Amino acid sequence: MRAFVIGNVALDEAVTVEVLPAFGASIHAQAGEIDLGGKGANQAIVLGRAGLTCRFCAAVGDDSRADDIRARLAAEPLETDLVRVPGVASDFSIILRTKAGDNAIITTNAAASGLTAGAACATLAGAGPGDLLVLQGNLSAEATVAALAEGRRLGMRTALNPSPLRSFFDTLWPLVDVAFVNETEAAALGGTAGLLTQGVPQVVLTLGSEGARLVTAGQDVLVPAAPCDPVDTTGAGDCFMATALASAALRGVALDARALRHAAAAAAITVSRPGTGTAFPTRAELAEILRQP
Repeated sequence: MRAFVIGNVALDEAVTVEVLPAFGASIHAQAGEIDLGGKGANQAIVLGRAGLTCRFCAAVGDDSRADDIRARLAAEPLETDLVRVPGVASDFSIILRTKAGDNAIITTNAAASGLTAGAACATLAGAGPGDLLVLQGNLSAEATVAALAEGRRLGMRTALNPSPLRSFFDTLWPLVDVAFVNETEAAALGGTAGLLTQGVPQVVLTLGSEGARLVTAGQDVLVPAAPCDPVDTTGAGDCFMATALASAALRGVALDARALRHAAAAAAITVSRPGTGTAFPTRAELAEILRQP
């Protein structure tokens, strides 16, 4: 099985604050490192480190950030299709994080919005039945719908993390095999029951420190979170999703409770470290996790 991730990529700049600021407040912060991020890149990196052959397609701007992004992605076990969009800046994120591990993230999406439907579908050339297609909410409606429709035509297994929430998501569910949502997203989308009714066979509901639920028409399984001392929760949900998908794919099975246990262990490592891409488990750490029963 091969994985194809179509999404966004950004450079993350994190600062640590005592508390997240109120409206109109001016506060001091401690500067952190610049790291590779963006939900699409996060998921692709973890899938690649987990051992899946992974192709990642994203748009970058016409600037020096694009060169930095390209160099950082080259260090990962990925094939990349980076589409340069003239006249826009590459996407970046400002991450406010507290010492307790909470965060607030501001992300630009001019480059991600510039990825065309044609470019998104072109990256699927060579994909076939059983391959995995992973998307998130950062692309345009046209690119997202086109990619999912092409994935369905090719017989791929499709996974969507509807984040950030977009108004066009209601049209996507018949094209999605598994949705990963947190509590806020689930509530906005009609709950797990609503997603099942709209045609999604499997829904994973992440519950933070309470674990995650795997919900289908015939089962509702709760998998507890792995214990950890949280430092930075940035990217933890992306790591969870990618590890769960990789676990099932590498074993040739549908998403199951074992996949969610593997995902919980990987996410626990991520939240125990500062940063985004640099906080994800290494290839060796993921190999050890994926051997667990």
